[in-house]
Amino acid sequence: MEEKNRVQIDENTEGIYKLTESEACKAMNSGPKGLTAEQVKENQEKYGGNVISQKKGKPVILVFLSNFISLMAILLWIGGIIAFVAGMPELGVAIWMVNVINGVFSFWQEHRASKATEALKKMLPSYARVIRDGQEQQIPAENLVPGDIMLIEEGDKISADARLLTSSDLQVNQSTLTGESNPVRKMHDPVLKEGLSRFEIPNLIFTGTSVASGTARAVVVAIGMKTEFGKIANLTQTMKEEQSPLQKELNILTKQISLIAIGIGLAFFLAAFFFVKQPFAQAFIFALGMIVAFIPEGLLPTVTLSLAMAVQRMAKEHALVKRLSAVETLGCTTVICSDKTGTLTQNEMTVTHAWLPGQEFDVTGLGYAPEGKIMAGDKEVAASGNPDLKMLLIAAGLCSNARVVPPNEENDRYTVLGDPTEACLGVVAQKAGIDLRQQVELTPRLRELPFDSRRKRMSTIHQLEKPVNGCQRIAYIKGAPKEVMELCTGVYQNGARIDMTEEQRAEIMKENDKYASMGLRVLAVACRYLGKDDNLPAAMSAYTPELIEQNMIFIGLVVMMDPPRPEVADAVEQCHRANIRIIMITGDYGLTAESIAKRIGIVRGEHPRIVAGVELEKMSDEELKTVLKEEVIFARVAPEQKYQVVVALQELGHIVAVTGDGVNDSPALKKADIGVAMGISGTDVAKEAAEMILTDDNFASIVKAIQEGRAVYSNIRKFLLYIFNSNMSEAVPSAAFLFSRGGIPLPLTVMQILSIDLGTDMLPALGLGTEMPEEGIMDRPPRSTKETLLNKRLVILAFFWYGLIESAVSMAAYFFVNMLHGWPGVPLASSGMVYTQATTMALASIVFCQIGVVECARTERQSIFKTGLFTNKNIIRGIVFEIFLITAIMYVPFLQDIFQTASIGWKHWIFLVFCPVPIVALDELRKAYLRRIHIKEHGGK
Repeated sequence: MEEKNRVQIDENTEGIYKLTESEACKAMNSGPKGLTAEQVKENQEKYGGNVISQKKGKPVILVFLSNFISLMAILLWIGGIIAFVAGMPELGVAIWMVNVINGVFSFWQEHRASKATEALKKMLPSYARVIRDGQEQQIPAENLVPGDIMLIEEGDKISADARLLTSSDLQVNQSTLTGESNPVRKMHDPVLKEGLSRFEIPNLIFTGTSVASGTARAVVVAIGMKTEFGKIANLTQTMKEEQSPLQKELNILTKQISLIAIGIGLAFFLAAFFFVKQPFAQAFIFALGMIVAFIPEGLLPTVTLSLAMAVQRMAKEHALVKRLSAVETLGCTTVICSDKTGTLTQNEMTVTHAWLPGQEFDVTGLGYAPEGKIMAGDKEVAASGNPDLKMLLIAAGLCSNARVVPPNEENDRYTVLGDPTEACLGVVAQKAGIDLRQQVELTPRLRELPFDSRRKRMSTIHQLEKPVNGCQRIAYIKGAPKEVMELCTGVYQNGARIDMTEEQRAEIMKENDKYASMGLRVLAVACRYLGKDDNLPAAMSAYTPELIEQNMIFIGLVVMMDPPRPEVADAVEQCHRANIRIIMITGDYGLTAESIAKRIGIVRGEHPRIVAGVELEKMSDEELKTVLKEEVIFARVAPEQKYQVVVALQELGHIVAVTGDGVNDSPALKKADIGVAMGISGTDVAKEAAEMILTDDNFASIVKAIQEGRAVYSNIRKFLLYIFNSNMSEAVPSAAFLFSRGGIPLPLTVMQILSIDLGTDMLPALGLGTEMPEEGIMDRPPRSTKETLLNKRLVILAFFWYGLIESAVSMAAYFFVNMLHGWPGVPLASSGMVYTQATTMALASIVFCQIGVVECARTERQSIFKTGLFTNKNIIRGIVFEIFLITAIMYVPFLQDIFQTASIGWKHWIFLVFCPVPIVALDELRKAYLRRIHIKEHGGK
């Protein structure tokens, strides 16, 4: 039998928790004296060092160069080459500089690439205490091998996965692996119970966790990358970096723009060469100019600026973004996988009710601040006026080891030393007017019988200030209601003991079930007076649970919860309106998770599906995908299971955001489309694996960030609308020249076209990238990933609405100058001052029309007058700049020579000032019609 176990454990340590302590040692080829030096050397050669290995990343130079070889960047390199070929070196240099600046900025932003493995290593201890050759030794943790006997005590970090051999009051903080902050009781006995997750097995301890209290010996069963910690590191490292939805969109957009630009360039070349009979070289240069004109050189800077501005706004809302493209990913998020503790809840256990036989009290106030009242109906109650309540709160408060630390220089909020569940017992006592520190002095503790998972209770023994019925001591007991009540023979009522009846037992369990069904945690509190007649040993050290925990007096129930954050319910409702689904994935129990989920509105059905980690482990991928289509909560899940849920959602076509704070969350955070780590409670590992960090650990901040993400995508679309609209008004004059076979002299030269694209349009376009989120942006569903930036609506608006209106105005400006000089009585001027002035007016009218377009493009349906013409300061600065620049182009002599422009008079200026009016007026009518349709479709909303 033992040999069989030995083989099994060598290959897989899964079953070692079922063996006795001696069998576990033999399975690892070890014993009470530990390994011999020879065995250590043999195991080091066989298993290697106890280290988290790091896979080699991409060299920094390649990471840097990758910022210059995106499809859009390549298009701009080609655009610069075309400009040089066309004899415009200044233009070529300008286009290339746009690429260089954008690439360097992007590299700087992205250089904080994943350092999760380095953060993981920092969490591991440097040294470990072991027994080798029968002697206690301190060795570097990296030298541990399977079979080593480790010694651990309070405050130690655990260096390897191990099976406990002995333990004394051992509690381990596993929050780095499970996300749950309460210390976990551990014991060394064999565990035969089935259906436990790896982290629930009480005789196993894990790398990266820490000892909250107690001492133990354990045999090492796994080291390095074979530990649960190492598996998480491996999962995090081997994950392939995925392109964000925005990066994919920009690649598609680049292909579309390339086809449009080359198509238009080819069309104009053929028309100029074959139709107008221009010389080949002149037609070629003309076509190259049109191609460069249709390349949106400002797109990359606008995208970067739009993302950077959103990042700044998000930082003010407690959301720090590490990767720029992650901002827009938030905008198309369809599912948020959120943990519970600290994100949806305050991570501050709070007593909400106290129950005594025949009496029920509500407790007000949330968190660890001792602010609140004990209420019986609408009447405030103090412990001094109710001896039974006073007994309940003193017993619960003294039978605990935690304490609350008030705000100080290091922390501006109340913090807890010890178990949060026990800490809230002291807080509720203060609310009732009880000074527990004084009570400790009056009834000092003599002995503690620690909690263990078999008894499900703990006891403390105290010296009474005055004898009660001849008894000098009292034992206070708290624990699971069923287990405590079964050992009670009496009930504490009106300050005295009475015998417990079966009706009272039934009533107690009924109340317990009522609170439990609400997802609340319930503790039963009891006591026992200890006197000479109890035949207890004289030595206090001989007191055992079996001797003390009998013939107890039931006092009452203390009911508690980790309250939801007050602003989370509104944020959840906003997600529902925005068609964003929230799935709770927690390490807590299903009933508690369901209660919180219902309370804050995550689930709306009466009976949501609750899937425990053990059940999830048995599911196939297809079964999981079927479950994910239902209203579901995942409880008691392991790290790889959270990752598994994320993968399944992505395969169903969802864009997934994941929240997390522990090491256990890092694989899911990295795999998610957008990983969101907690800034206060989060580990360094989680922060490094995530793209976004919440500095307030608040779910509501994610929703605000999603709003900003949606605004970014909307702003990029507004930029494209603005840019492509001017392309239409630039193309129409050239088309008029070509299709009139030169009858209409070219109303706009190539250099004038480029003065718009790389000059006057740039700053107002960049201003659009900083536009605030539009009203109602969170009342729409997430955009489909199949939807492209350059969609049908944008093309129609840009080319056939704004573009045609602007083209008509610019051609009118061209003909207006000719009319002032006798046209149509005389032919259109094809040279000289009149022609130059006419092309100048065509150019200037486009610039002034663009003032109207940039204001109109700020909103989709809302009136620009309601938004405010002057609310976007960056656009106003851009408009001032473009007016200054076009004025300089028209009046500064050397610029006149470059752009073939001429000075204009006051009549021309009157015409220009009114150019934006038809654009704005017609667009306001269009938007009013859209608002009317929207109101009809949504029932007046």
